[in-house]
Amino acid sequence: MSRNSDRYDPGPQIAQCGAVNLGVTDIEKSLFFFRDTLGMEEVERRGNVSYLRCYQELGHHSLVLTEQAEAVVNAYSFRVKRPQDVELFYEELKRQEIEVLELPAGAEAGRGAAIRFLLPGGDHPFELYYDIDKPRAPQHMRSRLPSNSSKRRGLGVRRIDHFNIQTSPSTINQAERWVRETLGFKRREFAYLPDHPETIMASWMSVTPQVHDLAIVANRLEKTAQMHHVAFNLQDFSDALTAADVLRDLDVSYGVGPGKHGVGQAMYLYIHDPGSDHRVEIYAGGYLIFDPDWEAIEWKPADFPEGLTWYGDPIDTTTGSRGRDTTGSAGLRR
Repeated sequence: MSRNSDRYDPGPQIAQCGAVNLGVTDIEKSLFFFRDTLGMEEVERRGNVSYLRCYQELGHHSLVLTEQAEAVVNAYSFRVKRPQDVELFYEELKRQEIEVLELPAGAEAGRGAAIRFLLPGGDHPFELYYDIDKPRAPQHMRSRLPSNSSKRRGLGVRRIDHFNIQTSPSTINQAERWVRETLGFKRREFAYLPDHPETIMASWMSVTPQVHDLAIVANRLEKTAQMHHVAFNLQDFSDALTAADVLRDLDVSYGVGPGKHGVGQAMYLYIHDPGSDHRVEIYAGGYLIFDPDWEAIEWKPADFPEGLTWYGDPIDTTTGSRGRDTTGSAGLRR
């Protein structure tokens, strides 16, 4: 057999969801929620910025809390598969005449050089990076399991799971297609708007075996650059039910749940960070996709309510999180 395959280069690729940078108006309330209640480890604090990770994440952080005047999403970050992929994506963005900024190593603590741009058709601030520090937890927090970065604490969120973002019906097809064609996400499940059968209503896409690392949904209020939620993963359904019980007794605003999605088949619980009002999903279970020839599943309008909610409370897909994204060209500045 020819050895040409040894020189095959698939081009730049996304490896996983890396982190979300949430602007919060009260960082102490947000730390009470993410660190003290959900059980994340605060890895580092720099002035008004806190870096946190879940107990099964070895990287420096998956959540950045930035105390600021307005509760907006400052960035959605994705890790690429190879160091050279940051530069290769930069070159591709320039070729497409998309404005892109270079961020030096250390611009975000523990992270190497990155690039920043606004999602075409969505205006969401995306960042791509590869290098990330992997610090050891303080001695008193270390787990005896080497695959865990720290002991399981609080409600025990394991890792960041996915982002769910919204843009307008008039731009969602462009944004969803660009994510697939340029960033390499695969469409796993999807639905069209009943009154506009050629317009995406929701698309669940992934670069890992998960059903979605990124979901994009049409915002019926014609808004772009909206976050619906960021999700953190729990081990199983019983953990999600325990979380519902614990959080109900605290000063945490409820959205909906617990319930089970038809899409992805995971249990959900939607709540709001008390320091920012950003919507957070506690997410457990779900199925994985290993078939290389997977065909995206279309949910027809008559069946779609069961896609969002197999059982449990109906989910509001009309509006974004009460905390919102940055918008426009200002979203490039950090």
